[in-house]
Order: sequence, then C-alpha cells, then structure tokens
Amino acid sequence: MNDTPHLTVAAIVAQGDRFLFVEEYVGGHSVLNQPAGHVDVGESVLCSVTRETLEETACDVRPLALTGIYQLLLPHAHFVRLAFHCEFLAFHPGRKLDTPILRTHWLNRDELVGHLIPHRSPLVLKTLDDHLAGRSYPLEIIGAVVQ
Repeated sequence: MNDTPHLTVAAIVAQGDRFLFVEEYVGGHSVLNQPAGHVDVGESVLCSVTRETLEETACDVRPLALTGIYQLLLPHAHFVRLAFHCEFLAFHPGRKLDTPILRTHWLNRDELVGHLIPHRSPLVLKTLDDHLAGRSYPLEIIGAVVQ
C-alpha cells in the first residue's frame, strides 16, 4: 500500500434540484462521481476543482464554499477529498471530455440514489447530503502560501 494520502477535490454543482455528475469508466465498469480529481503539484485546491470540472464536464464553474473535508480509507489507498459547492457558469459543447469520462448526468438526490450505475465511493452521496444539509464553510478558511 502507498502510505501517502492522495489529495483530491470534488465539485458539487447545482442547477435547480439537479446536480452535475460524471459517469466514468474505472476498474472495468461504469461508476458515478462528482466531477473530481487529484490536485497537481503547485496547484491550489481552488484551481484544481475548476480545472477538473472543466476537463470532466466541459463546464466552467466558480467555487463558492467548502462543503467539507473527507477521508476515504481503503485497504490499498488513502484519499483526502475537499468538496466544494460551485456555481455553474458556462457549458462548452464542443470540448472533448477526459478519456475515462463516458458522459455527464444532471440528477436529483433520488435519481442518484436509485441509479443503476453504482457510485464510485460512499463519498459521492455523503458530500451531496452534507451540501443539502447546508454544510458550508467560507473559502477563506483555506490558507495558501506560495513561494
């Protein structure tokens, strides 16, 4: 097991009562996830969430608040996920999506829970439920020092 935690970000993007999800091909099957991915070296978490969302959904977003910080502890890996409530800004219909992404979906909570495609991890529903419960922290709690 790699004992270094993987720092990841996820975007919670709403339009009315529907939320933006990606269907991605992982481990030989399709799964649902928020637009999400790893933070690159030298990249802020806010830049990372906007970049990952654009790459996976062809949508521009702006982070508005931090919904929460989550850990996913698996036998083979450790993930730390920062989930952000993001505002939808624009869709770029001609933009190609990242290779593992099959398509995007706009789903409400009930549709997500009842969907035939499984969630990538328990964090998908947990972060959405926390958002729907009103969990929201100002972005100013994220300090960054650039050298």
